[in-house]
This record gives sequence, structure tokens and C-alpha cells, in this order.
Amino acid sequence: MKFAYYKTDFDPDKTFIEIGYEKDFIKSIKLLDGISHKDEKSKISDQCFKELEEYFKGKRKKFTVKFKAQGTEFQEKCWKELLKIPYGQTKTYGQIAEEIKNPKAARAVGNANNKNPLWIIIPCHRVIGKNGSLTGYAGGLKIKEKLLKLEKENL
Repeated sequence: MKFAYYKTDFDPDKTFIEIGYEKDFIKSIKLLDGISHKDEKSKISDQCFKELEEYFKGKRKKFTVKFKAQGTEFQEKCWKELLKIPYGQTKTYGQIAEEIKNPKAARAVGNANNKNPLWIIIPCHRVIGKNGSLTGYAGGLKIKEKLLKLEKENL
């Protein structure tokens, strides 16, 4: 996998976006406070960054960049379901578990979300606790809250 790094203003604590890619597919996205690999920008990483920046500015609601998220069969089933959650809306971990025909797997859905390598494109930030609370998020609850607020403001 190759990595490209871009400066971003989205999070003052993490000033770089790392985009991991192979050939014509985005494989991972991370917010970092510095560069951790050789910077190898490409057409696909440039497109991904452009779409992310448009999203952060409230100008993009759907991503068109090609991506591949690899995980276990269960994780991939969860991530596919997350892609169905509309911009600006939320579902609970329990609702996702029911929709993948595994109603007792709410906690496992949370674990799958935590392993999501494309945490904005595959919108795990749109999954909340059954009482409406913002529970767990690999990018941190501050980022989750910021993403949900951004989407609500730009509906």
C-alpha cells in the first residue's frame, strides 16, 4: 500500500490526512499530527482528498472515489450497511445489527465500526447508542460529534 499526506484544517490536533491506496482504490484514511510514511501522492489520492475537503466544507454529501475496505465477513457486512445511512441521519448499533440479520450483535457492530479503515467514506460516525448518546468512535468522540454537527448543518 502507498500513502499520501495532505494538510487539513479539519481538526486542529491532527493536521494531516493520511490516505492509503493501492492501484485505483482507497484503502484507508487517518487523521495524523505528522507524516509516518513516504509521501506518494497519486490521482486517486488527490481525488479522495478533494472529496474529503468538500465534505468538510459541507459541499459534498456522497463520495465517488473508488474504495475497498477489507475486513472479516462480518465487518464487511456491517460496513456495507453503514453505506445505506443517509447523510445527516443516524442509526443505532442495534438497528444495524437487526438490518444485517443478527439482532443480538449490537456490540459486535460497534467493534466492526472501530475497525473501519475508511471512517468518513464508510460513515460509522452515523451510528449512535440506543439512547441517542455518542458512544465510541475510533477517531474520538470529539470528531464524531463534529462530523454529525457538520452534516446536520448542511442538510
